[in-house]
This record gives sequence, structure tokens and C-alpha cells, in this order.
Amino acid sequence: FLFFVCCRALIFPLLIREGKPTPFFTFVLALLFCVFNGYLQGRSLTTYATYPPGWLGDSRFITGFLGFLIGMAINIHSDHILRNLRKPGETGYKIPRGGMFEYVSGANFFGEILEWFGFALACCTIESLAFALCTLFILSSRARQHHK
Repeated sequence: FLFFVCCRALIFPLLIREGKPTPFFTFVLALLFCVFNGYLQGRSLTTYATYPPGWLGDSRFITGFLGFLIGMAINIHSDHILRNLRKPGETGYKIPRGGMFEYVSGANFFGEILEWFGFALACCTIESLAFALCTLFILSSRARQHHK
């Protein structure tokens, strides 16, 4: 979870060559959401969640953790494809090819949705499920827009 947040918040923005600037208000809202969600997830896992002995060997945890890792790999690879669609100075819309883009038009969104449902399964908390569902609703509407 922490690795993904670091990648998304620190590494990914540094890798973007150029693009449309993000409005400051949008940035502040995204920052507040991430801080609140991170607190909620961390608090849930460290204070309220209880797991039986051997939980790390349980099929729910293993399946969820693998889903999280596969989703993260899809997301990172899809972001790489998207970042390299245009050559420096080039503009215009391009259709991404390769990776999961061969199967879904919003591969980056698909990867992130898979990632957070894997996290929810591995954690088995209402907070992680709520975040996975929010991710599904928000990113599926963005994916639909991008597909059109």
C-alpha cells in the first residue's frame, strides 16, 4: 500500500513529460482525499482489524495480495504506455496499444480497480471495501469517458 502511494504521489508525477496543468483546487481536493483515505485505511488496519493466527497463509489474503500485485503491475505498465504515446512536442489524441490495452481501453483504470479490490480482499475490512467500491465507481465512469 505504502509503495503504491509513493509511486503514485512521488514517482509518477516526476515521470510525466508534459501535459495539461492540474487546477490548484483539484490538487487540494485530491490531496485531502488521499490523506483522509490513508488515515482511514491505516487506522482501520492498526486499531480495529483483528486477524486469526495464520491469516497471512489464508487463501483470502493470498488471493487478495496477488490481485493487488497484479493490478499494480498492470497499472504501472499501462501508465508507462500512456506516458510514451507521444514524442516530445507532439500533440493530439493517440490510441494506446500493448499490454492490457489490447483487451480493455482503460487498462490503467482496470489495473487500479483490480489493485484495490485485491487490497480489500487481503484486508477484509469495511474501510478497504468502501475504498475499492469508490475506486470502481469513480474510475469506471472515467474509463467510459475515455473509451468514448
